[in-house]
Amino acid sequence: MSASFLRVAVRSRPAFFAQAPVRRAAFVAPVAHKSFSTSVRRAGGEDTHADHHEESFEEFTARYEKEFDSVQDVFELQRNLNNAFAYDLVPSPTVITAALRAARRVNDYPTAVRIFEGIKAKVENQGQYDEYVKELEPLREELGVNLKESLYPEN
Repeated sequence: MSASFLRVAVRSRPAFFAQAPVRRAAFVAPVAHKSFSTSVRRAGGEDTHADHHEESFEEFTARYEKEFDSVQDVFELQRNLNNAFAYDLVPSPTVITAALRAARRVNDYPTAVRIFEGIKAKVENQGQYDEYVKELEPLREELGVNLKESLYPEN
């Protein structure tokens, strides 16, 4: 097959393969936090008015416990987990408990295992991760959720 045949084939592609013009969304710079705190800035939703509400850690915890309690499918579970873990804090054990129960309710074992991977990535050190694992041990045993470390031990 000659190279000229390929050039003709590429030039004569149908119009529906043509690329549509790309629309670029306006870039919105993230809001820089002035100081460290235990409050969370909520984005979007019902409080998009001018006086952005600084959410306390307790309000954050209550909101996500409620969110996970109302989860009805895997998409909602994973969306809520992505949102909860997107903040610059580690969700409380009560939020993790609600998330694990939601994973069981929608029968999503892999996501339940991944919740602990998310905790491990968010905490500052191995000691904090071990505290979460220890506190959530009874629930893990009740739900039958293994840790990645026990499923795939490193040599």
